[in-house]
Amino acid sequence: MPNTKPANSSNGGHIRALVSVHDVMPETLPQVDRILSVLNEEGIAPVTLLVVPGAGWSSEGIERLDRFRARGCELAGHGWLHRVERITGLAHRMHSRLISRNVAEHLALDRVGIHRLIARCHAWFVDQGLGAPALYCPPAWAMGPIPRSTLATLPFTRYELFSGVLSAQTGRMHPVPLTGYEADTGVRTVAIRAWNRLNRRRAAQRGWIRIGIHPHDLDLRLAEDLRRDLRRFRCHAGYSEIGAA
Repeated sequence: MPNTKPANSSNGGHIRALVSVHDVMPETLPQVDRILSVLNEEGIAPVTLLVVPGAGWSSEGIERLDRFRARGCELAGHGWLHRVERITGLAHRMHSRLISRNVAEHLALDRVGIHRLIARCHAWFVDQGLGAPALYCPPAWAMGPIPRSTLATLPFTRYELFSGVLSAQTGRMHPVPLTGYEADTGVRTVAIRAWNRLNRRRAAQRGWIRIGIHPHDLDLRLAEDLRRDLRRFRCHAGYSEIGAA
């Protein structure tokens, strides 16, 4: 159920927020638990967890994911390894330096490789008894050179991209402003803070915003910005509600 706690429009109460936690892997579970505790204290639900299937999950880790799901979290696919062994081409190199570093694994693959990765990701959840996820978000929101028509042939029904949420079956893109907080350098802090400021203004026009949280964000330079945004946007929704109205 979305959180529809009343709030006035001056603090974002009329804007519906999609809250997600990225890079859910065995080694980030302590940070994910801490983030979920903060979100629970703030009364934020639902929450979408972006899970990296190929990160070496044990049976205990799978059980923890299942407990997250039982608590109302939506599990979503997030690549396979969440890293690349090599940077391919100028575009990938620029993306790596400016945004993704070494995590945008789609950019190191051709369309066939991307198709196989996405299909493998979806199958992993089903094989582990975690249900069939509806949402897929490529690492760093970088989908790579795969046609949207091809995405419709894969089992995911929605894809989160940098610009918004794509409905696979209709091919319709729903633009949703995005805020992030993964600022571990001074340059990134300035750039991301300016980006977030712009997207808060865009959210006032769109009526939607995405709040993307990475595992270490509570300890990085924009931690207080994140906490303020969690308190600013008090009406929460799930990704399935995009385009439903």
